[in-house]
Amino acid sequence: MKFALIGCGRIAASHLKAALENQLEIAALCDLDPQAIRNLRREFGLEGEQGIREYADYRQMLREIPDLDLAAVTTASGLHAQMTLDCIDAGVHVIVEKPMTLDLAQADEIIRRSEEAGVWVCACHQNRFNLAVQKMRAALEEGRFGKLSHGSVQVLWHRSQEYYRQADWRGSWAKDGGCLMNQCLHGIDLLLWMMGGRAVEVCGMLANRFHPEIEAEDLGMALVRFEGGETALIEGTTNVYPENLEERLSLFGQAGTARLGGKSANKIKEWQFADPRPGDEETRFFEEETDSVYGNGHQALYADMIGAIRENRPPYVDARAGRAAVELILAIYKSARTGRPVSLPLGDFSAKEMEGFRP
Repeated sequence: MKFALIGCGRIAASHLKAALENQLEIAALCDLDPQAIRNLRREFGLEGEQGIREYADYRQMLREIPDLDLAAVTTASGLHAQMTLDCIDAGVHVIVEKPMTLDLAQADEIIRRSEEAGVWVCACHQNRFNLAVQKMRAALEEGRFGKLSHGSVQVLWHRSQEYYRQADWRGSWAKDGGCLMNQCLHGIDLLLWMMGGRAVEVCGMLANRFHPEIEAEDLGMALVRFEGGETALIEGTTNVYPENLEERLSLFGQAGTARLGGKSANKIKEWQFADPRPGDEETRFFEEETDSVYGNGHQALYADMIGAIRENRPPYVDARAGRAAVELILAIYKSARTGRPVSLPLGDFSAKEMEGFRP
C-alpha cells in the first residue's frame, strides 16, 4: 500500500514511524522546506531510498502518483481541511492530524465528499488507542459505571513563548486557535467519546494570561451538558510551570469511578466499581509506558486505517468524530465571545469568526 506524508514538521516523525511499522510503502514526502524532508529521512535512515519522491507541492504529488493509496496530512492546522479535500478528490484515503478543520462547513464538506467518493478519512485522535483509555472504554461498554453522573478532562501542559514564535500560525484564530483547539483536542475527543458525544449546551470562558504574542487562549474552561442530563468539566491550558504536568480524564457513574492520568492519559489512577471482577486489582495500578505526550497510539491507528481501506469499512476514528470534537471547541469559543451559553448543534461556525476577540 503506497503512502505519502504531507508535512514534515513537529508531529511528522510519529506518523512516519507508524507507517513504517505497518509496512507501508513510503512513496513520497512533501514539505515546503526541503531541509525538513532531509531531516526526517535522516532520522529514519531513509537517505538512500531512491523510491521515495520529494515534493514541495502536494497537488503536484497527487497528480504524479496516481496509484497512491493513503496520505497523512500533518501540516499547520489551518491547512488540514483543504489538503484533505484535495486528497479525497484524487481518490486517496486520508489520515488527517487534529484538528481536522477549523470550520464546520469544511468539516461537513469533508464528510460529504469522502462518502460520495468512497474514500475513508481518519481523524488522528490516536489517544483513543491508549491501553488505559481502552480499559475505561471497555468498562463503559460493559455497563460497569451504571448511570453516568458527570465527567471531566484536564490538559495541564506548558508551552513557552518560544514555542509560539517558531511558527506564525500558532495561536492565530484563522490558522490554529488556542490551547483548546491545539493541545487539548485529544482530551476533549476522549471526553466526548466516553460521554456519548451528544453535547447539547456549552458555557465557556477563555483567557490569555502568559502569551500576549498570540491571538487566542492559553487557558480555556467550559461546562458541558449532554443529551441524557450528564455534565462535564473541561480545563485546558499551556500555562503550567515549568513543564507538562498531566492529561487527566475522569468518569463518574452510579456504580463506578475511574480516572486516567499521566502524560497522555496513559495511566490508571482510580478504578472502583460496585461489581468487582478478576483483574481489577492489576488494572487499578496499570500504566502504559510512554516518553511522549503523543502517547503510543499512532501505530494502532495506522493499523486500523489500513484495515479499513482493505475491508472497505469506516475507520475506528472517522471524519464524524473529527467534526464532533471541533464543534464542541468552536461552541466554547462562541460562548466565550458572546458571554452566553451556546446550544448544539452549532451550525456553521469557524475559528476565523473569533478574529478581533482578545481573551
